[in-house]
Amino acid sequence: MDQASIAARIKELKDNYQAGQGQLRSLEAQQRELQNTMLRISGAIQVLEELQQELQQEQPVSSQERAMHIAR
Repeated sequence: MDQASIAARIKELKDNYQAGQGQLRSLEAQQRELQNTMLRISGAIQVLEELQQELQQEQPVSSQERAMHIAR
């Protein structure tokens, strides 16, 4: 290999390295966004489950019992 070939290869590798760093930063940003989204979804699930439990406690008559009463 001559000096020019080596220099060209070094430049190519540095360019590839920089492109890889850019992709990594982009993926890390996407990961943070996804983690935040999943955290919000988890919070929404928790709130809805708590609301569901409250509603079930307010209605002591189960759906099955209600259906049996209506059928009579």
